[in-house]
Amino acid sequence: FVSRLPAQPLDGELWLGRGRFEEGAGTLRHAVALDAPWRALRYMVFDLPGAEGAFAQRAARLAELCRAQRFDALQAVAQRTLADRAALARWFDEVVRGGGEGLVLHRADALWRPGRSEAVLKLKPVADAEALVVAHVAGRGRLEGRLGALQVRTPEGVEFLLGSGLTDTQRADPPAVGSVVTYRYRSVTASGVPRFASFVRVRDPARS
Repeated sequence: FVSRLPAQPLDGELWLGRGRFEEGAGTLRHAVALDAPWRALRYMVFDLPGAEGAFAQRAARLAELCRAQRFDALQAVAQRTLADRAALARWFDEVVRGGGEGLVLHRADALWRPGRSEAVLKLKPVADAEALVVAHVAGRGRLEGRLGALQVRTPEGVEFLLGSGLTDTQRADPPAVGSVVTYRYRSVTASGVPRFASFVRVRDPARS
């Protein structure tokens, strides 16, 4: 797979298909690469790190580079220009309804730069839900002596660790076992575990 890629640096992600994140991740976790699963993977690329020119120009060069490589697994992510916010909203809704996680918005005139940039924004739907705190998990490293994560249980009986989104104050005095907390998340795994879950607040007892 790697030997078929061009020598030029690429920025992209290995992709198996919408709703198949866990299956794709499983392919990468095998100690010995399995031929058939790797043949199903695609390397979806969306930029040329370090290249000159605006993003629109780099995207055009990237599309040509992928075509010239004649490797079906190497694909340039299709880019489109949207006229206004209404068009963006329609495209966003269409992608999410089709099982996509959201969109990456990029200024067409932006030069390449490493790290985070205001020229690139992720637009994703965010859902929230509630879960029961069933245990406290001690922190490690920087968080030693404080809460590392809350072990929580959803109404469906799925348990997971909720550590993101907690402040240092909340880690020093965490929500009590038995309390109900609200968290945000983007999607769920095949086993029902929320992905990218982040703590929001403790539910007001008056709402119980």
